[in-house]
Amino acid sequence: MDPIAQKLIDFTLTARPGAEARAVMQLSLYDWLACGLAGRPEPLARITREQALAEGGAELAMMLGGGRVPARAAALVNGATSHALDYDDTHFAHIGHPSVAVIPAVLAVGSDDVVGDALIGAEASVAVGMWLGRGPYKVGFHPTAIAGAIGATLGAARARGLTAEQTGHALGIAATKAAGLISTFGTMAKPLNAGLAAECGVVATDLAARGFIANPGSLAGPNGLWATHHGDGDAGALNTLGADWRMVDVSHKLHACCHGLHAMLEALSGTEGTPEAVQVTTHSRWMPVCNIAEPATGLQAKFSYRHTAAMALSGMDTGDIGSFTDACANDPRLMALRRRVAVITDDTLSEMQARVVVDGKALFHDLAAPMPLSLRTEKLRRKGRALLGDLEPEAWNVTARPQVTADALQPLMGV
Repeated sequence: MDPIAQKLIDFTLTARPGAEARAVMQLSLYDWLACGLAGRPEPLARITREQALAEGGAELAMMLGGGRVPARAAALVNGATSHALDYDDTHFAHIGHPSVAVIPAVLAVGSDDVVGDALIGAEASVAVGMWLGRGPYKVGFHPTAIAGAIGATLGAARARGLTAEQTGHALGIAATKAAGLISTFGTMAKPLNAGLAAECGVVATDLAARGFIANPGSLAGPNGLWATHHGDGDAGALNTLGADWRMVDVSHKLHACCHGLHAMLEALSGTEGTPEAVQVTTHSRWMPVCNIAEPATGLQAKFSYRHTAAMALSGMDTGDIGSFTDACANDPRLMALRRRVAVITDDTLSEMQARVVVDGKALFHDLAAPMPLSLRTEKLRRKGRALLGDLEPEAWNVTARPQVTADALQPLMGV
């Protein structure tokens, strides 16, 4: 047995999450639901829902926005819809979005413990992302899609109660299905990557449960995921699975744009005006991701250092999803201001840090700074109220239960 696959299988079948990790995952479930419900009106959400309803089939799982469809279709729609606003959680250990890939998969297979099953999948996705390293990203693969597909598969395997042998075959199926490109960023296909990862988890575990035979060695073996996706990461990243729970360090978004912009936006907090010159210094990892110099659409603006800096300096609320419109991207005042913003790199900074100099005034922020659970909860509920309005108390109550089931979430998802 491939030692990487064996570690993932053992973790999936035997791990028992601690209270702190479950508490953070529970907040991620609330945040996922808020982002998903708020994403329902987005064009990509409508299109994927329409496609799923037009195809029809067994009414097994609920879509965000209403309608029961086959499990694989619900996973795809819900993954894409919850990532539509690019406002969901990020883990900087592998620069991926764990919840949008994993939660839709465990919901679609009818989990009786959504928090616990999703936590298994999310932890696995982060560990696999760290094991793969930055190599896949450098050649164009999207970590949320690749590591997320493995995490979704293991979360769904846990929820379905697959055996060790079945889980191994599910991993083999997921390894050959995992796909997604960073060339999609700034288009509807970027959030589709999350939906494809969630769908992969449903399909892989369903086939494995039915006796489908695959190669569990397709992760680390010859011509496997590591080799074909240019893996160059930490070979020991899986050694502490089940002992160190990395989801306690997940980062929840408080700005409705690419997470690579958040350290800069936090540094600019409280600084407004029309400066002559702004210099943003960031890690080079973010340059191909969120450095669209002249965005033409609201979606592209979510991936632009220059434009979001101009928005912040103009006093616009970058935490409001309504701020990122095509009109905003083409506002002459903001366009003029963004041309005063220069973006440079310094890899002595971490991927969670940014330095900003505004007319000679130096500013700095580190997203890794500790945040107590109570403060994180307060900030996320404020975000949830802004996204959901009157629906927020119901979203909080259903996700804050001691044990959350897929069935309990479906009525609100269908609104």
